[in-house]
Amino acid sequence: MSSINDYKVGMTVYGKITGIKPYGAFMKFPNDITGLIHISEISDSYVRSIENYFNVDDYALVKVIEVNKKEKQLRLSFKALPQNRHRRYIRKIKYLGLPEHIKGFSSLSNNLEKWIKGETDD
Repeated sequence: MSSINDYKVGMTVYGKITGIKPYGAFMKFPNDITGLIHISEISDSYVRSIENYFNVDDYALVKVIEVNKKEKQLRLSFKALPQNRHRRYIRKIKYLGLPEHIKGFSSLSNNLEKWIKGETDD
């Protein structure tokens, strides 16, 4: 797209997430055209955190729901596209492994004798 005049309500566009605020995610398109996906346009269900759906520098496919030609801005909807509506967000959990002091069966083997004696002493 070369200008804001090329964008029409209802069209599907692909853009880059450039910022995240508590109320929505900002997107950038060619020729300094920007857009906002308001939090209410991300999902039909409660959105606890926008970071569960997007990160800065992600690319997303969204639908144009309003065009502001004067400001060169777009209002966008993520949930309006069928492929996004049923997409469940993926929690980004980094597995760091178990701490060294609880790896293995050492706690079991160290306490097994005491537990057995405790059971038989009663």
